[in-house]
Amino acid sequence: MLQQFGFTQYESQVYQSLVTSEQPLDATGVVKGSGVPRAKVYEVLHRLAEKGMILESTVEKKRLYSALPVESAIEKLKADFEANVQQLREAKRKQTITDDRVWTLKDNQSIQSLMKGLLEKAEQSVILSGWSDDLSSYLPLLENKYNDGIDVKIHVIGELFTVIPDVSTLLPDTQHGTLERSRILIIDQREMLFAGIEDTVWQAIRTQSKPLVKFFTEFFYHDVALTEITRKYKDIVMEDKAVREVLLNLRY
Repeated sequence: MLQQFGFTQYESQVYQSLVTSEQPLDATGVVKGSGVPRAKVYEVLHRLAEKGMILESTVEKKRLYSALPVESAIEKLKADFEANVQQLREAKRKQTITDDRVWTLKDNQSIQSLMKGLLEKAEQSVILSGWSDDLSSYLPLLENKYNDGIDVKIHVIGELFTVIPDVSTLLPDTQHGTLERSRILIIDQREMLFAGIEDTVWQAIRTQSKPLVKFFTEFFYHDVALTEITRKYKDIVMEDKAVREVLLNLRY
């Protein structure tokens, strides 16, 4: 009965004898009902009690045993299973080795596929920067992550229509001639991908290196800050030639 849940054969036999009995049993009754040798029965009863599968009581100096009801046992086993699964997840996280090497990748389709794969793995946060026509293909996945409670922050060049509230939008000025196509993706503050165009070909780097993840995170917020300052004080900064030239030469 219980062997498929990780219990021994003797434990299963003793539990079955108790759960099918109409009244509590002493050790002698358990031996008769389960077929477990008397020399083993006390050890088995002790293990089942430690596992919370049986109840114990002493009546007139006689030790009696009763099974945890089947429905209660089922709930307990389900809870134990979920707890074990969670421990396994935690163990996996603890054993994950950070790969601080920097990996390079070419080909736009490969880069986009890798970005989607990284987005699907996000469990806590997503930071994403790019151009609106580039990012639109990721919107369904991004909005699903947002609806799942994951923190999603986006900096976009051009208009992007989405239910995600934390979006910083830069509408390029006609003088923004130096703006370059690029993408930044940072997942769970532990892994990042940066892609840009070099000699008309998309190229990317990917790493879990903490200094680089931190650098590109700060770079993202640098872009957000400049975008918001430019948007709010555009008339002022654009009138100042020196400030305007600096802003228009920034990558964003």
